[in-house]
Amino acid sequence: MLSNLKAQPADKILTLMAAYREDPRPAKVDLGVGVYKNAEGVTPVMRAVKEAERRLVETQESKSYVALAGDPAYADAMIGLILGESVARDSIAAVATPGGTGAVRQAFELIKIANPAAKVHVSNPTWPNHVSILKYVGIEAVPYRYFDTETRGVDFEGMLEDLGKAAEGDVVLLHGCCHNPTGANLNLTQWQKVVDLINEKKLLAMVDIAYQGFGDGLEEDAQAVRLVASSVANVLIAGSCSKNFGIYRERTGILMAISADAETPIVQQNLNFLNRQNYSFPPDHGARVVTTILTDPELRADWAAELEEVRLSMLGLREQLAEELRERSGSDRFGFIAQHRGMFSQIGTTPELVEKMRVDSAIYMVSDSRMNIAGLNDKSVPVLAKAIVDAGV
Repeated sequence: MLSNLKAQPADKILTLMAAYREDPRPAKVDLGVGVYKNAEGVTPVMRAVKEAERRLVETQESKSYVALAGDPAYADAMIGLILGESVARDSIAAVATPGGTGAVRQAFELIKIANPAAKVHVSNPTWPNHVSILKYVGIEAVPYRYFDTETRGVDFEGMLEDLGKAAEGDVVLLHGCCHNPTGANLNLTQWQKVVDLINEKKLLAMVDIAYQGFGDGLEEDAQAVRLVASSVANVLIAGSCSKNFGIYRERTGILMAISADAETPIVQQNLNFLNRQNYSFPPDHGARVVTTILTDPELRADWAAELEEVRLSMLGLREQLAEELRERSGSDRFGFIAQHRGMFSQIGTTPELVEKMRVDSAIYMVSDSRMNIAGLNDKSVPVLAKAIVDAGV
């Protein structure tokens, strides 16, 4: 039977990582994989995470299962972090998941149970795994215009026009902050117009928030998802702790579902059911670490301070790169890099020029020209700027 299997399409990012490792050039620059790196090229363990883990090692007395939905204290802590007090707790069902990817997968599974005919409208472009998972679970993905390759900003009029064609009961998938892969984001006025359209068309809103704290700040990055959650009747929120807590390999995520209070118990039961079908009990170590940090004022303050250092370092790199490109190109056409937020920017060039930068200058970025700003440092910024200008971007 296994002889019937066919090779699956290669993951572009993983393929890029392999090519980078095999490249012998010492000045090579990795802007592909989506992890934060400090100036030394290391993805560090945050101070608060180390302390929370130390406490867990000393005090935890069991590694038994917790619950199908995970530890309730983790759900409460993450709901507080992402939603604040924007929605009544009784309106929110939640389950812990293996990372943000697990939350996205469970959300799509829930959509298929609730409305098998629903289509999911995704930004063009979006995180490739969104489309890949939708295809795998048998849900049609419908792209809506989002990134303007001329301005490198949001094509908001095109976005509204495309979403206006969605049918009642369809789902609109939105990036809560720090859009991946473009780095271009809606402002709050635009978010309100999207909310109005969702309500007018009777759509379900789904928000994927994987980079809270990487854009304009912890509270600022949550404003959009809180607006959606407090304004739309049915909302799914996929959250991740991989980036803002730096616990990538612990696979720590959460899926929240907002509905009328009376519907919450049945929604929670369905979320528990999906966890049981897919992996039974979710991972707990990362969730315990996050809960320990968020419920301890001293640890939370230290975590938030270190996260702010990370955010500001990326903003500084953005500004440095934009200025370097301005000087080398003699124009302001790359000013958008300083305006984008989060870990990524899409510079809006062709796969051919991306490949030219790899061959000529050992610059590794995804073929759609998404680059990981956190893969840069003071020394590699001029190298990248020269490669971009020399390639004719």
